[in-house]
Amino acid sequence: MQPANTYRMETTNPELSEPWVEALTAFDRDLSTRDAAERTREAYGTDLAQLARWGDDRELVPVEMTHKDLRLYAAHLGESGMSKATVARKLAAIGAFYSTLVRLGRVGANPAELVPAPKREQHLPRVLDQDEAAALLDRIPARTPLEVRDRALLEVAYSCGLRAEEIVSLDCASLDFDSERIRVEGKGGKTRLVPFGEQARDALHRYLDRARGSLVSDPDEVALFVSKSGRRLHSSDIRRRLKVWVDNAAIAGGVSPHALRHSFATHLLQGGADLRAIQELLGHSSVSTTQVYTKVEPSWLKDQYAKSHPRA
Repeated sequence: MQPANTYRMETTNPELSEPWVEALTAFDRDLSTRDAAERTREAYGTDLAQLARWGDDRELVPVEMTHKDLRLYAAHLGESGMSKATVARKLAAIGAFYSTLVRLGRVGANPAELVPAPKREQHLPRVLDQDEAAALLDRIPARTPLEVRDRALLEVAYSCGLRAEEIVSLDCASLDFDSERIRVEGKGGKTRLVPFGEQARDALHRYLDRARGSLVSDPDEVALFVSKSGRRLHSSDIRRRLKVWVDNAAIAGGVSPHALRHSFATHLLQGGADLRAIQELLGHSSVSTTQVYTKVEPSWLKDQYAKSHPRA
């Protein structure tokens, strides 16, 4: 293994012209002075050496590269079969490279700023239909404390649309049974109040009355959902337990905690809930995020149009 900060980009590669070698050397030296990790420097080196070879093949040196050239390069990467995420990463490396050259006074402007990154494919989790969600939850037995806990936990996940990290951060004090709401600490330290339904309320009562006390040995433990050793759960525990009950319900396809959250939002939208209300419940800062999150089947949209539009 090389000692720290000894990595050098492909600056001695005989395939590269002197202008590219000099520019890459300057960039790598700048990364080193800013204590960039060796892996980071190596990744930049790989991506930029590829650009350098492409430029040399067209007799283009770094200071002559325009945004049109970089767009052609991006198209070349896409045509070679690279994913959009990989192309976006390589363009980000090029942007950092030229940003440094601008700061060092080697070029006047960063041509990469005028090259948009390709839009990445949106891989949304699958949506359970309402029958699948019911089958998943209703088939969790209540024979042991862990089973009672799991039923309450997953009822809350689906009833409230919470992230796995939000579920494990809940404390007993987060519950307000009088108003049937949960206080949730979301991303960025933002707090929101989310209502929970009758099924979740009953499952929480059963868990608190019959199960949690047998799991917790420390009277000072404040976590709502705890492990068999009485400690706060980790988000990976939720994923693991969810898989057990998904298999038990014989539901095909990957179902993650995020899929329950996605199903929560989609089922609300299908039931007629306002998009802004769903945004508040999910804790999204922008409604555009909620719009992506609540994509529904075109067949459902067509049916709603036929039922609602006066000229349908």
